Amino acid sequence: MKDSLVKCLATLDLRLSELDALLSDPGLTRDMDQYRRLTKEHADIAPVVTLFHQHQQAQSDLATAQDMAADPALRDFAEEELKSAKGRLETIEGDLQRALLPKDPNDDRNTFVEIRAGTGGDESALFAGSLFRMYARFAERNRWQTEILSHSEGEMGGYKEIIFRIEGHGAYSRLKFESGGHRVQRVPETETQGRIHTSACTVAVMPEPDDVSDVIINPSEIRIDTFRASGAGGQHINKTDSAVRITHLPTGIVVECQDGRSQHKNKAQALSVLVARIRDKQMREQQAQEAATRKSLIGSGDRSERIRTYNFPQGRITDHRINLTLYKMDAIMDGDLFELTDTLMAEHQAEQLAQLGEQVG
Repeated sequence: MKDSLVKCLATLDLRLSELDALLSDPGLTRDMDQYRRLTKEHADIAPVVTLFHQHQQAQSDLATAQDMAADPALRDFAEEELKSAKGRLETIEGDLQRALLPKDPNDDRNTFVEIRAGTGGDESALFAGSLFRMYARFAERNRWQTEILSHSEGEMGGYKEIIFRIEGHGAYSRLKFESGGHRVQRVPETETQGRIHTSACTVAVMPEPDDVSDVIINPSEIRIDTFRASGAGGQHINKTDSAVRITHLPTGIVVECQDGRSQHKNKAQALSVLVARIRDKQMREQQAQEAATRKSLIGSGDRSERIRTYNFPQGRITDHRINLTLYKMDAIMDGDLFELTDTLMAEHQAEQLAQLGEQVG
């Protein structure tokens, strides 16, 4: 293991001792914000330091085995110990590298997902409906809750646009690589001559902010309009101006929410989505700057970028960022996204490990 990495781990070891001393002070609970910050830091560091101690012990065992190997009477036993200690060191070093990877602070958050029909007319809207069902079924498989915030139906079915919220542990970490252009090749339900059409949708996945104060919005920079919700929804939703549209004037971002039964709820949901979109825009701009010097394996994050193709006639799904092709169309469209999301997360982790190696080199 590199000396720079050992120094980093030694520093964490010292910090953990400091945290132990601070958390043992009974007066700390008088400041609950500080207590929570220190407790979280302790929880983040402790597993890494435990691995560091295991690594030190494995190194000590290796040194002992090497000393024994100098004694002819103990050589056979020492060789077994050497092999065991080297194996443990290799395993622990891998675990340590993964433990030191930067954690995305948004990974444990709930998420907003937006699906918009693109090129392809009615077929694109139908495909948007297929994608929504795919993500909703994936949420069910993970025991997450799905709530539609706003939708605009296509003339032949599906959605021109749909915004929904997924609530559950790890929802954003699993879905964040879904942002981008999704292309479909299939014979549309509206096609009478059996010709294969190509259409596309864009998907945006954004972490739900903990609080709308995550982004400071000047009240003078937003315009709030109320209107009568369209589409099915019963007598109540059609008789009151419960739907809300919020326009953020500096960025031109517009959010509509109309599926809630009260104007107050729709306004709160629209404001939360607006904050998520602003944060997402800021994050993508930052990623674009970083990508100028190093392109991520998981793509640039540009939503115009085609990330995946769904070829229905061949039953084939291809993720272009990682060159992964799967022949399990029915299972994936029914929400079995685990192989896709697992592979994307693993590729991202491999890229992070490569960067970590450069940083400590």
